[in-house]
Amino acid sequence: MMHDNVSLFFNRAADHLELNDQLRTILLTPNRVVRVEVVTESDTGGLLHHLGYRVQHNGARGPMKGGLRFHPTLDEKHAASLASLMTWKTAVADIPYGGAKGGINCDPSKLSESELYAITTTFVRLIKEVIGPTIDIPAPDVNTNAKVMGWIMDEYSKYYGFSPGVVTGKPVDLFGSLGREEATGRGVMLALEECLQDKGEALTNVTVAVQGFGNVGSHASRLIAERGGKIVAVSDISGGIANDNGLDIAALNDWVSDKGGVQGFPDARSIEGDEVIAYNADVLIPAALEEAITTENAGQVQARFVVEAANGPLSCEAHDMLTEDGVTVIPDILANAGGVTVSYFEWSQNIQQFRWEELRVVNELDNVMRRAYRGVADLAKGDKIDLRTAAFVLAIKRVARAVVSRRAVRHLLPANLLE
Repeated sequence: MMHDNVSLFFNRAADHLELNDQLRTILLTPNRVVRVEVVTESDTGGLLHHLGYRVQHNGARGPMKGGLRFHPTLDEKHAASLASLMTWKTAVADIPYGGAKGGINCDPSKLSESELYAITTTFVRLIKEVIGPTIDIPAPDVNTNAKVMGWIMDEYSKYYGFSPGVVTGKPVDLFGSLGREEATGRGVMLALEECLQDKGEALTNVTVAVQGFGNVGSHASRLIAERGGKIVAVSDISGGIANDNGLDIAALNDWVSDKGGVQGFPDARSIEGDEVIAYNADVLIPAALEEAITTENAGQVQARFVVEAANGPLSCEAHDMLTEDGVTVIPDILANAGGVTVSYFEWSQNIQQFRWEELRVVNELDNVMRRAYRGVADLAKGDKIDLRTAAFVLAIKRVARAVVSRRAVRHLLPANLLE
């Protein structure tokens, strides 16, 4: 389904640009698709069998960039959709990357650390020729983290020498960047703040519900609360909690670190996890997995703003239902671009072998996110289209120009792509 959504959103923007079929095919087709068989030994002496994927969608604007997720539902089609999203996301942020995505169809919750390490390093050995600091730079995604990125860097460096720039999202002690852990959540906060300012509002005057209290959701909640926003409902795999007077996010983060989930947090009432989507709040931030909001529950959304902190949390039909009802949707390729932006900063530091202070990371991210939002919002207003279509239009223009310029056929671009 997500593949269909990405294609629909792309084609909607391509229709707006009157893009010809040939260029559409070039822009939609991945440059390379890699599938490998990952066979490792279990702790009990048996064999574990998994499939690993790396889809490299487009590298016209720079080395390809995108996360590695470890999830049993991952397959080639899913990875291709996410890789395509990364191409458009890096273009919207206007950072010199293309898009890629991949991972392994494993369930880390059923694996020991030694088994997960063996699976990860075997995967690296199998794809090492097609990744690298100037080729394709993986990063954390669902069920992967800084520790896994450290394993990848170490394994890759056994073959190619010291190579911290082969992945981003590494531990700070292993050449990672200050500010990377909170980067996606900070970008979500900045995109929301810019959008509210456009509407003559401010974070201090809105209530927020957050579906998914993992890395992105928890940091976005904390940063929004620090700017005066009121987080009134959150959910994670354990369930949901709410307090219309506002949740103490600092205390909630401590609770989750200790208990493993939001359920049972004092000074809040318990609600069902899916109630957060329909909660009476000004802003809804879906920060979990794809397609959390579909035609089945889009009609229950009461928020005036939806900020896509996750990748693809709205189906195409749900997006249309909400926008037709006057809801402002800040799309994923804009709202959650903070993570890949600070990944770019980390890679830049690795290439230079020079570490930035955290304040510089924060300020540079602030500049990139506000500039990206402004570019999308101005285009949406000028062309009278929604923010998602505008984001795709802007991204397609940038990628298409790069693609044809590399082939000395820039004269074949439609006039509206040269504007």
